[in-house]
Amino acid sequence: MRSTTFTLLVLITMLTFQDLFAGDFISKSSQDNIIYTLKTQSSLSSALIERGVRQAASFWTQEDGSQQEFEQFCINHYCKDMEAKVILFNRLCDNFEVIFGHNNRVTIDLQRPEQVTGYQSTMVDEIFSAYDGMAHFQDDMFANKLAFIVILNFPHFTLAEKQRSGMQWSELEWGFVRLGDVFTSRVPADKAQRLATVTASANAFIDNYNIDLVQVGSFTNQFHWTTSTPLITHWGLRDELKAAYGDPVNGTAKQEVIYDVMKRIIQCQVPQFVVKNDIDYQWYPSTNQVMMNGIEIKPVKLEKNTRYQILLDFFHAEQALDPYYQGFTNFIDRKFEGEYEISVKETEALFESLLSSPVVKQVAQCISKRLGRKLQAFDIWYDGFKPRSSVDAAMLDEMVQKKYPTKEAFEEDLPFILQKLGFDKQQAEFICQHVTVDPSVGAGHAIESKMHGDNAMLRTRIGADGMDYKGYNIGVHEFGHNVEQTISLYDVPNYFLAGVPNTGFTEALAFVFQDKDLFLLGLKEDNAQADALKVLDLFWNCYEIMGVSLVDMKVWQWLYANPSASADQLQEAVIRIAKEVWNTYYAPVFKVKDEPILAVYSHAVIDPLYLPAYPIGHIIDYQLEEYLKGKTLGQEVPRIYKLGRLTPNVWMKKALNTDLSAQPLIMRAEEALKEIR
Repeated sequence: MRSTTFTLLVLITMLTFQDLFAGDFISKSSQDNIIYTLKTQSSLSSALIERGVRQAASFWTQEDGSQQEFEQFCINHYCKDMEAKVILFNRLCDNFEVIFGHNNRVTIDLQRPEQVTGYQSTMVDEIFSAYDGMAHFQDDMFANKLAFIVILNFPHFTLAEKQRSGMQWSELEWGFVRLGDVFTSRVPADKAQRLATVTASANAFIDNYNIDLVQVGSFTNQFHWTTSTPLITHWGLRDELKAAYGDPVNGTAKQEVIYDVMKRIIQCQVPQFVVKNDIDYQWYPSTNQVMMNGIEIKPVKLEKNTRYQILLDFFHAEQALDPYYQGFTNFIDRKFEGEYEISVKETEALFESLLSSPVVKQVAQCISKRLGRKLQAFDIWYDGFKPRSSVDAAMLDEMVQKKYPTKEAFEEDLPFILQKLGFDKQQAEFICQHVTVDPSVGAGHAIESKMHGDNAMLRTRIGADGMDYKGYNIGVHEFGHNVEQTISLYDVPNYFLAGVPNTGFTEALAFVFQDKDLFLLGLKEDNAQADALKVLDLFWNCYEIMGVSLVDMKVWQWLYANPSASADQLQEAVIRIAKEVWNTYYAPVFKVKDEPILAVYSHAVIDPLYLPAYPIGHIIDYQLEEYLKGKTLGQEVPRIYKLGRLTPNVWMKKALNTDLSAQPLIMRAEEALKEIR
């Protein structure tokens, strides 16, 4: 069952892996002896033998045993032929499914009082909700040597290698490769704890960074908020700014105030007591003046540079992990090559293709015309393209509550929902037997199952009087996730292919389902421009978040080039980079230079390099939704999602026969402009 392509690929790249994984404790001569011995004993690929031994040696420490013990371990535990390797792979599939699946179920059950309605709150709920039974998984697997058995027999492949030969690999070979992704690091506990501490500090900082707009005034001494409106940065402020597009009288004035606040946040120039909100004051962010009882306070004590110090702490914590990851140069590589499985170079090219498109200026002109004014920098968050349903909201609520008075009623209807979407009865019933519905404390979410026989969870809002339309709309979205989760667990070729390449691929199906909500109720949306408006809304959203993502990426590149920088130097660099990206892609459109707004996102503080996941996901969403238009979901969805967790580019080619690209969205946006004019 050996693939010629698979073997040749290993031979081509072996020199690279010899350099990367020479190992510090196990000498090269010892590794060479092991490789020579195994080549005489095993009928498997010589190149794979060498790769497995060198990667295992790179992780072996003195605490694991002597060089002689390592040699004997490799000789005893390397598979002698393909039959033995397949038997080992299948056993690892079974046993890791037990570990991952049951721990996932433990987490789901412990979090129920926090996530599902009907539970009386107790003092231990939050503690149990935070419990992680997998916290010591990596340490345990290296300590009992299971990790070394996996690394030895199923070595890791780089993203470049997966992209180069992934289309030719068999399903079994892909399973081998995905098993090789499980153990690519051995991070010491103190280094992991340092990162956890920084993460906790970052979340605490952002969670408590709220600006109460009731005490914030414009440069003309106007106060537009009359009741306490504490908003978290940046999400709350951004959403309030978006909502102001619906205020024809004071909307723009509100947005100008919020934008002034955002710039002060970026510059770390917010007065300390504004964030603490512990006294009565009037703050004018445009001039940064503070008044109390009609008297100006001087000097104003500004916040400390905590924002950029936390980002710097993140850098040092992640940089300390760099030597312990196999095949990844640094955190940037780990995020893109390892997690997203799209290289930095490909990501930048993807973003720049849309940011530089002439269609951007055309969409901007349309927005300016709809607003009746020149664009301002904060219009990167323009929210006026969202299609509004022509169906009466009260009628929808009444219809849904009558149809779904309980969670059981919604759960019982799920098979019929699938059949309306073209799934055959047997398939619909199988999927729905593996989905459990719960009334959600929050807006709603879906949780995948990680083992056969367990159920995926569908959580949505279901009140005492039944489900309203909002809860139904969310429920249909989450059901799309559940359908993907079930197919990509039960229909994939092997356990290590379970899932999808990244979150964009599951979100895509969830949005496809959500767009069908009125159809599933037997109603028809008669807004002829709905599709065109949706496309323009997505296009402008991508335009905004791609620039923000480039700033995030360039900041981390700067950090690795300047590892000794101070927090103040980092702040200066972030603002400079934000302005440079703005001047390149936004100033020609907005006709104003040196705006720092792209640096405001809180993700950069609490979850570095997460921002690029959004536009990558949006592009994948769009391409999949476009492919599925006019097709029977019940036929296409099972075919597509049983491909499992390939790399994004291989998945796109096998599923949609195309590459990941922003061009389809760009072209459709240009068409959409003509439809709404």
